[in-house]
Amino acid sequence: MRLALNLGYMVGGETPADQLALVQRAEALGYDSVWAAEAYGADVVTLLSWLAAQTSTIHVGSAVMQIPGRTPANTAMTAAGLQNLSGGRFRLGLGVSGPQVSEGWHGVPFAKPLGRTRDYVAIVRKALARETVEYAGEHFHLPLPGTEGKGLKLMVRPVAPVPIYLAGTGPKNLELTGEIADGWLGLFYAAGFAHEQLDALSTGRAKADKDMSDFDVQASFPLVVGEDVAACADPVRTYAALYVGGMGSRKNNFYNNLAVRMGYAAEAAEIQELYLTGRQREAMGTVPQEFIDDTSLLGDQARLADRLAALAESGLTTCAATPVGRDMDAKLAALETLAEAHRAL
Repeated sequence: MRLALNLGYMVGGETPADQLALVQRAEALGYDSVWAAEAYGADVVTLLSWLAAQTSTIHVGSAVMQIPGRTPANTAMTAAGLQNLSGGRFRLGLGVSGPQVSEGWHGVPFAKPLGRTRDYVAIVRKALARETVEYAGEHFHLPLPGTEGKGLKLMVRPVAPVPIYLAGTGPKNLELTGEIADGWLGLFYAAGFAHEQLDALSTGRAKADKDMSDFDVQASFPLVVGEDVAACADPVRTYAALYVGGMGSRKNNFYNNLAVRMGYAAEAAEIQELYLTGRQREAMGTVPQEFIDDTSLLGDQARLADRLAALAESGLTTCAATPVGRDMDAKLAALETLAEAHRAL
């Protein structure tokens, strides 16, 4: 199992210099890759380009680039550019986001996200393979019928294949991910619940006549180092309450649905009710300690080593950590502690 660094959204938690310091320390420690996200703040492409220019071995990945934010052809152009500029170190993570962002920010309908994703990935793969892009699907039709458009081929050749990852939480989304992608980007992954997710991914791989041997099962975890596990969990509560309670609408919150499937139905309903009625602090206090512990990396080096061993045994192939700490020194030290724990496997 490999280690990765996940920077999350660049919304002001760290300065650009801090972001770079984390990435360069991770690279020096042997972390395999660094990932960053976008929502409706800074775009992820600019950040990854900047990071790739100041590193040499660590891979850079989008977790995720938003499907509604770019045409599939534009995404293929961007992926090819980043792959060539980074010397073959780019990994393309894609996701449909949610209806509030897709429809509210990008003005793109959220309906039928699975079909839209299937068409989108097919076109991206076709373009990156430098085939003439002609596609007649339910959601995309290229060239546009009844126009002067013509089938075109990507003008540059990527220096290496671009691995495609998909983010998702629901069983049908995971099945599609296994079928059409090279890897999965997960959140709130718990070793004791991994069977549901891995079964869905395996079903998708079987549909494509493939197995899991060359598929990257990746998930991200908040990382807090310390002797007191309960105290380590406290700074993670903001993140957990936001996703379970407020990431999406009352009708569509994929992370709330995941918490329900993990056995926290009553707690998930209460967290969402508190969060959506403006009582975020109460929502944070309602997140179960067990849920945070199972979906985070908390504790001292020995405990982290045990947790990494359990994650590897469950089928995780890349463990992406987001260090949480009072300052940059604490976050840099956390990356080092996790690396030491990983060496003990």
